[in-house]
Amino acid sequence: MKDRFFIDTNVIVYAFDNSARPKQETAKKLIKSALDTHNGMISNQVVQEFLNVATRKFATPMSHRDARYFTITVLDPLCQVFTNIEINIHALEIAERWGYSFYDSLIVAGAIQSGANILYSEDLQHGQEIYDVTIVNPFSNNAPLPF
Repeated sequence: MKDRFFIDTNVIVYAFDNSARPKQETAKKLIKSALDTHNGMISNQVVQEFLNVATRKFATPMSHRDARYFTITVLDPLCQVFTNIEINIHALEIAERWGYSFYDSLIVAGAIQSGANILYSEDLQHGQEIYDVTIVNPFSNNAPLPF
């Protein structure tokens, strides 16, 4: 599969969740595929959300040193979308039309702006199409994955 894809924060968080091994393995493979093929991306919102969760809410919070290393080696190469007024306005339109929260809508708007065909997220409605982006729960059976 050569489709461009966008990864939501929750998928990256699962890469560190030892209590959910199958999801952890899928998340790691998805991130590796994104880095190896350059077909996967995230937004600066995903970077911010991940770093907040990783350094404050993990069972064993990630050290700032480890967070910096992960940011430089993984998040930065994947970060291709940066929040601006246009994305915020688009997110408001998505929230109004599809009923998602503003922050979830901002993820969708980021995926749309990135040119992704697929948005991998566990938190949004699997199979829903918003404009040219299909939401896929990467942890569901038979999810189309790039590996």
